[in-house]
Amino acid sequence: MAKTKDYSEVTTYSDIFASEPYIPMLFKRDREADGALKVLSLFSGCGGMDLGFEGSFICHKKSVPTNSEWIENEITSNWVMLKGTRFKTIFANDILKEAQQTWLRYMSRFDVPEEIYHFGSIVDYVKMHKKGMTVFPDDVDVVTGGFPCQDFSVAGKRKGFNSSMSHNGEKREINAPSEETRGKLYFWMKQVIDIVKPKIFIAENVKGLVSLGDVKDIIQQDFASANGGGYIVLNPRVLDAGNYGVPETRERVIFIGIRRDALNEEAIKALEAETIPSDYDPYPEPTHNHSAKDETLLAPVTCRDVFEGLKEPNQSSDLSHRNYSMAKYMGKHCQGQSEIKLDGLGPTIRSEHHGNIEYRRLSKEHGGVYDDELDSGMIERRLTPRECALIQTFPPDYPFVFYRGYTRTYGVSPSGAYKVIGNAVPPLLAYNIAQRLQQVWPKYFE
Repeated sequence: MAKTKDYSEVTTYSDIFASEPYIPMLFKRDREADGALKVLSLFSGCGGMDLGFEGSFICHKKSVPTNSEWIENEITSNWVMLKGTRFKTIFANDILKEAQQTWLRYMSRFDVPEEIYHFGSIVDYVKMHKKGMTVFPDDVDVVTGGFPCQDFSVAGKRKGFNSSMSHNGEKREINAPSEETRGKLYFWMKQVIDIVKPKIFIAENVKGLVSLGDVKDIIQQDFASANGGGYIVLNPRVLDAGNYGVPETRERVIFIGIRRDALNEEAIKALEAETIPSDYDPYPEPTHNHSAKDETLLAPVTCRDVFEGLKEPNQSSDLSHRNYSMAKYMGKHCQGQSEIKLDGLGPTIRSEHHGNIEYRRLSKEHGGVYDDELDSGMIERRLTPRECALIQTFPPDYPFVFYRGYTRTYGVSPSGAYKVIGNAVPPLLAYNIAQRLQQVWPKYFE
């Protein structure tokens, strides 16, 4: 039985890092409480979007505005606990076993029952519903989904709608057009929206989608057709995670749709205006000056900020930090062979790493610039899963790598951890979206 840890016991930075066998204290919640907004999460992965919408996670102090109303309390001088939100996850789904395992291991602290995580393809679940089976919950307020992005990413082959991968992650033998390819999974998300009719849906994908022909317009039109054309789908917006306290060069396109018949008349008028009034705009305003070009905003959060006090892997008891990719250096012209800039934002963390995880530190022979570290005996190495997770703003007590029970067999391996971290939405970016939706919710629906 894992013991719980009250954060009042925390005295040093290293105390808050995930370490077997303890799991930090449970945040018991009434998931049916008055005012709770129920979230159905698709393509949930390890929970970046879900955690952001739930709140109540540890965040670096520099990532939120000073004296922010979002802060529940300070954990250490540099880390704070964010407040919980009105949003409660009631359904989650993914096809990756590592995603399910990491999601359940962390989210269990919110008193989430295991059965709400559905391991399988959303295509199959929609088909089950059409056969009369009860799959999806009732009274859903919000649907979220980061539909698979590999086929739209500039880092990939950019096959888009012509993906050769099936909806369940398997390679298709026949490359004929199909509605069940990985590149068309947004359309199955649209069908879930048809079924559960949420008041709002949030769909997320890579920035590269907007430059792939007319893909953006097609997706926006398809989402707008949900519920018989009953959704106002706003023009998608590219959000730069660095503008929201995330120490990462990660840009994501966000689609937001709002159910027309749930809106009050003033909200309909505002959302259909040529220019949406700022007090009705559901997209969050930047808090940090990365690409926002506003000197009144906070300075960007850097890798050095979130790595401060982090021990070297061989000195750590955190399995997500002790183990890392041992892929050899392949030359500066190959992807992922560069050294991160400690005083800048981290690289976009990728899922399909296979030796492409950037270096925390290169040797002098390979062009490393951190002479003080090298001179003190620190070795050339790639980023650990923990460091990748911190760049993504996952809390430092999220156990990405862990053993199965008390054996020395991995429940989730370092390789699996890299995959789910790279697939995820930065929780802090999702938290900014959730907080903004909380603000506009009464103006829309009350």
